Amino acid sequence: MNRINQKLQETKKILSIYFSAGYPSLNDTVQIIQDLEKSGIDMIEIGLPFSDPLADGPTIQASSTQALHNGMTTQVLFDQLKNIRKTVSIPLVIMGYFNPMLQYGVENFCQKCAEIGIDGLIIPDLPVDVYADEYKATFEKYGLKNIFLITPQTSDERIHFIDSVSDGFIYMVSSASVTGSQTGFGSIQEAYFKRIADMNLKNPQVIGFGINNKETFNQATQFAKGAIIGSAFIQHLTENGTGKIEEFVKAIR
Repeated sequence: MNRINQKLQETKKILSIYFSAGYPSLNDTVQIIQDLEKSGIDMIEIGLPFSDPLADGPTIQASSTQALHNGMTTQVLFDQLKNIRKTVSIPLVIMGYFNPMLQYGVENFCQKCAEIGIDGLIIPDLPVDVYADEYKATFEKYGLKNIFLITPQTSDERIHFIDSVSDGFIYMVSSASVTGSQTGFGSIQEAYFKRIADMNLKNPQVIGFGINNKETFNQATQFAKGAIIGSAFIQHLTENGTGKIEEFVKAIR
């Protein structure tokens, strides 16, 4: 069974952390992953930096830009991660945009992910219809879960379609904004969380965007299986380097 599915079957709420590969320094990637697992994180999203992101706020954009300046590329990331499964057992997801994957070759990219032990991909600019028609068979061939995003504006019909082609979790974007732009959840967002929970989808939901402390983590996981923290963790790396990761995680739960 895929590690993502195994993790989702556990009774506890999931805490996933996102960071940009190659940030703060090019060769920090593996150490950050190892330290996050030791600190009790359940799942990690490794950001593959791209020069023209869609949904990333200023904090993640800045870290991606720095990672690119540091020399991060698709091949460098694969080289860094080639032995990651000797030390890390939790689910690992690569989050990135479709252009670098297309340039690398979609099948080659998926094959490399499978060899390394990557469990899934999040590709915000790959439409679910295109995935279902052209790439689903390739992803499944290599045992990769493709994670789709929904927002408060996503129609029920499309949510059900995403649910039907998914076999992992659904990434619930908490609001129609970029990452790192919120400081809490109000009644509108809680109503959205409850509405999706009441749809009884076959895939569990994990909420991202706007989770930055214990309070917002608890708010999100009241309605969903887990929550994702990105900008707040990258800000922590910017301010503290890689030496205080456990402190950050302990402050969340």
